[in-house]
Amino acid sequence: MEYLVNSREMKMCDENTSTHFQIPSMVLMERAALCFVDALYKQNIPMKRVLVVCGTGNNGGDGMAVARLLFLRGISVRFYLAGDKKKLSPQAAQQYQILQKYDVPETDEILEEDEQALVVDALFGIGLSRKLEGAMAACVERMNQCRGYKAAIDIPSGVSADDGQIMGCAFQADLTVTFAYRKIGMLLSPGNSACGRIMVCDIGIGAHSWLEKKPTVCAWTMADCGPWLERSINGHKGTFGKVLLIAGSVNMAGAAVLSATAAYRSGCGLVRIVSPEENRVILQTSVPEAILTTYQERKIDSATINEALSWADVIVIGPGLGTGDTAHRLVAMTLKNAAVPVVVDADALNIIAEDTGQLLKPHTELILTPHLGEMARLSGLAVSYIRENVISVAEEFAREYNVICVLKDARTVTAVPYRSTCLNTTGNNGMATAGSGDILSGIIGSLAAQGIPCDKAAPLGVYIHGRAGDLMAKDTGVHGLLASGILEGLPRVWSELEARTEVNIHEGI
Repeated sequence: MEYLVNSREMKMCDENTSTHFQIPSMVLMERAALCFVDALYKQNIPMKRVLVVCGTGNNGGDGMAVARLLFLRGISVRFYLAGDKKKLSPQAAQQYQILQKYDVPETDEILEEDEQALVVDALFGIGLSRKLEGAMAACVERMNQCRGYKAAIDIPSGVSADDGQIMGCAFQADLTVTFAYRKIGMLLSPGNSACGRIMVCDIGIGAHSWLEKKPTVCAWTMADCGPWLERSINGHKGTFGKVLLIAGSVNMAGAAVLSATAAYRSGCGLVRIVSPEENRVILQTSVPEAILTTYQERKIDSATINEALSWADVIVIGPGLGTGDTAHRLVAMTLKNAAVPVVVDADALNIIAEDTGQLLKPHTELILTPHLGEMARLSGLAVSYIRENVISVAEEFAREYNVICVLKDARTVTAVPYRSTCLNTTGNNGMATAGSGDILSGIIGSLAAQGIPCDKAAPLGVYIHGRAGDLMAKDTGVHGLLASGILEGLPRVWSELEARTEVNIHEGI
C-alpha cells in the first residue's frame, strides 16, 4: 500500500524523525533541498535563470537551501522573501544567514521572467491553514503570471494538503516535488490541477516514523493486487464463485449486460441474471455465458427470487433496475433475505435513499457504490459539500450504517468502518461515461464471489476498473472511451497482473 498523508500526519512523522530518531530538522531540510535540485536536473528543467520565492516558515527554509545549492552550481539564481524577516522560523532564519554568507542575490520584487526562467514556490508548504489574502495572494498571482517553468516544493502554496481545496488562490505548478509521501490534497479536486507532475522523494522519513500510529488513508498499487489473484489449478466454475445480478428493466437491458460481462471478465465462474422477461433476447444474445431468470414486471414469484438469492455467493443489485414498484420489492426482498455479501448500486441506492434505515437490518455485508448525486440522496448532504469532503463523508456513512462505502468521484474513496480508507489513484476522465459504474459493480461482485474479503474486493475492484480505463484510453483517447472499452481493458489488466505475479492460470477441470 502507498500511504497518503494529511498535514497533521506529515508533521507528526517529521517530528518523530527529529525527536525519536534524533535526526536534526536542518538535516531533513538539507536532504529535501538536495532531492528537489536533483529532481530539477533529472527532469531537464530549464534553469538559465531561477527565482525562488520563500516564505518565513520551514518551507521557505527549504527554498533558501535550494537557492544556495543552485547558486553553488553556477546557476543565475535570486531569492525573494515574502514576509517579515523577524518572523522567520529558526531553521529558515539559519538558512537566510547562510545565503547572506554566500552572497546569494536577494531581490525585492517578482518580475515576469522569460521562457527560460524557472520560478520555485517555497512560500507555505503543507502548513497553510488559512485563506491566502492581501499581499500573499498578490505574491502568488505574480508568480503565476511569470513566464517559464514553475516548480513547487512539497505542495503548491494555496492547496490544502488535507482535502485539496484552494485556499483563496494557488500556485500553478508544472512540477511538484514532495517528500516522503504524497499528500491527500494533491490527489483531490481542485488541488490536483495545481500540482502538475508529482515526484515523491525520500528524505529519511518512512514507515518507521509513524511509531505507534497508523496512516488513515492509503492507495492500492499494482504490487498489492498479486496476493489476491491465486486460482486453484484444480478449480471449476463453482470454485470461482457465483454472482447473482439483479439488474435491468424494460428498455434498460444494457446495464445488466455491462455488469454481467464485467463479472465474467473479472474471473468468477457463474453469473445469473434476474431481469424482466422483455430483456431475455438481448441478454441471451449479448451475454450467452449467463444463466437467466426472468420475471413479469407486475408478477414476481417470491419463491423464484428467494431460490436465486440462496444460489449465490455474492449478489449485485441495482444496475438499470428502475425505481418502480417491482424494483422496490426486489430491493426489499434482497436486503431481507440475503445471506451472502450484497453490492448495492445505481437504482437500488435511490430506492434505499427513501429509507436508509433498511441498511441497519441486514445480517450480511453490504458494499454501496454511490456517485456524488446518489450519496446526496442517501445522506441528505449537498453535492457541493460531498465533493469538498469526499473522504470524511464516505467514512462517516460507512461507520453510521456499518457498510463498505465506495464513493465514486474523479478519485474514488473506499471507506471501511474503523479501518484505513483507500483513495484510488487509477482511472481518467474518459471513464465519466454511461455504464462505467455498472462495470464497477460487476467487478467488485466478481472478486467477492471468488472469496476475496469484501474490504479488499471493493478497493481492488476500483483499482482494476480504473486501470482498465487507463490502458484503453491509450488507444482511444479519453474522448473516445466508452464503457464497452473498459470491458475490453479488463483482460489487459489481468494479463498485466498475472505476468507480474506469475499467477497459475492452468485450465481448471
